[in-house]
Amino acid sequence: MNITLGILAHVDAGKTTLSEAILYHTHSIKALGRVDHQDAYMDGHPLEKQRGITIFSDQAMFDIGEKHFTLVDTPGHIDFAAEMERSCAVLDYAILVVSCVEGIQAHTETIWKILRQSHVPTFLFLNKTDRVGANVNKVMEDLKCRFSPDCVLSQELDEAAAERDEHLLDAYLDGKATKAQLQAAAASLIRQEQLFPCFTGAALQDTGVTELLDALHDLTITKYDENKPLGAYVYRIRHDENGSRLAFVKLMSGKIRGKDTFTRGEQSYRVNELRLYSGNKYKPVQEAVAGQLVALTGLPDHRIGDLIGECEKPFAPLNVPLLSAKVNYPKELSPQTALAAFKKLDVEDPMLGVNWVESLQELHINVMGTIQLEVLSALVQERFGFSVTFDKPEILYRETVLEPVRGAGHYEPLRHYAEVHVEISPMPRGSGITFESVCHVDKLLQPFQNLVRTHVFEKEHKGVLVGAPLDDVSITLLAGRMHLKHTEGGDFRQATYRAIRQGLMKAKSRLLEPFYAFSITAPQENLGRILADIVEKGGSFDQPLTENETVTVTGRGSVARFMDYATELTVFTKGKGHMSLRFDGYEPCRNEQEVIARIGYNPEADKENDADSVFCAKGAGFAVHWDKADEWMHCNVEEYRK
Repeated sequence: MNITLGILAHVDAGKTTLSEAILYHTHSIKALGRVDHQDAYMDGHPLEKQRGITIFSDQAMFDIGEKHFTLVDTPGHIDFAAEMERSCAVLDYAILVVSCVEGIQAHTETIWKILRQSHVPTFLFLNKTDRVGANVNKVMEDLKCRFSPDCVLSQELDEAAAERDEHLLDAYLDGKATKAQLQAAAASLIRQEQLFPCFTGAALQDTGVTELLDALHDLTITKYDENKPLGAYVYRIRHDENGSRLAFVKLMSGKIRGKDTFTRGEQSYRVNELRLYSGNKYKPVQEAVAGQLVALTGLPDHRIGDLIGECEKPFAPLNVPLLSAKVNYPKELSPQTALAAFKKLDVEDPMLGVNWVESLQELHINVMGTIQLEVLSALVQERFGFSVTFDKPEILYRETVLEPVRGAGHYEPLRHYAEVHVEISPMPRGSGITFESVCHVDKLLQPFQNLVRTHVFEKEHKGVLVGAPLDDVSITLLAGRMHLKHTEGGDFRQATYRAIRQGLMKAKSRLLEPFYAFSITAPQENLGRILADIVEKGGSFDQPLTENETVTVTGRGSVARFMDYATELTVFTKGKGHMSLRFDGYEPCRNEQEVIARIGYNPEADKENDADSVFCAKGAGFAVHWDKADEWMHCNVEEYRK
């Protein structure tokens, strides 16, 4: 029975320490390592040892009875939240570690949301009960209030399971319910995310760990079928010490063997080798079955998020990069060499969004925060042998429209033909981009309408204010036209891109900036300064909560104004203040005109995102400027409606 178990937490809650204790008790490692001693089994990379934090998700295997677990230790720092989130896509169960001293922190809430979105049954380990200031009762009260009333202490698990089944409750109250019945009921409720058992202990002191392990044995259920067709999800890409590309996959169903071949589209792939990793070591295997995590060699083109065989795609990520930074590499290094190195890193972390800006001859990347930049600098030196620095990160803005607008694109160079008409409408914040069609299939066949849909989603469409990605809009196909003889596959791509771009050129657009939800904990004497700072930075806050001599302030503010506030807080509280941040969506930018002027984007000069249309006359194609193109279009839109 194969089970993938993730261990997650806000940074410094004791996650890696608990991982060590689990591996030690299950005889997977011979000695307990410690983060502060730089010998933790799960933090094997030199950068992790130096910084004392988990940066890369790592995995190890252990057995409890007849159950085989793969433990995935994930990063706890918000700068590496994307790495943590990718791991959640392959988990069967999770252990969420919460410090009984600091309690629920902002990133703890983000993790909880991700676990619920991805439907991962969750155990909680309330850690550091041995520390001064630890308050289990307060943490449990907060968990029930902020996470779920179904969070229950492990000692209360039998009663909680019985309460949710009328017949079992009667037997429980009469003293006739067996331990096996109660365990089966609890296991089912945990699997359905209707119970979240909470265990208490101190991982560093090795207390509470055996009780947690017993529960993992008794209360976990597997759901995999190795007799079904192969279905696998690529959740990580890495390169080994020899440069070989490794595609880490979770087998959701079926089996896979060395030398197996499968197809994706028109391409065929052959698996060269299967590896089961535990820490930095691996063993080659001939076969992997449903439920296992395995690294495959021989897949040169697969990327994170790709599917193999019959498999459902996991959820969309909650964490997104909020900052962009220019990469400064040595002058003697060619741009091609620098770009190739970062493209390799981009395969391992798609959130980097590596982008060569041709007009500026600059290399840009997207990041979650400044700690990530420090790690990237060290990683490039270690992996590729050259040094890089980064300009001060800029905010990653987005753009939307304020009211519905129509756009049209025509693409008709010689022996090509496609025309597309769309309507772009504003949607509520957080909606992303949606698509629908009101074009009758008698006017444009469904396969061509499907092509338009594909082209809407296949690229990141740029807005016209600062060239930021388009967001929170619905795109409706109004009309489209093809030519039986001359239309080819790429023609509708060109027409769709130009239709969207022309609509944006006409539109009243709005710039959006990212926001943080924050939680600040500091001595009560600093409350006045903190509230004044929040107001000065244009943020909002809830009623402060005071306990003993400490105050906690939660609120919301723009990334631009609050991204450096944690450093300020540390200074004026003399190290006693702490701030946790999590991404909390996009809102209208308060200094829109200032940002537009500073960035100086010229949409007319961006020929990679062309709004003009191409028509044909006398055997030759010619461009028509976007503001004149409507007069040349061939479709009467009203005739195309369903």
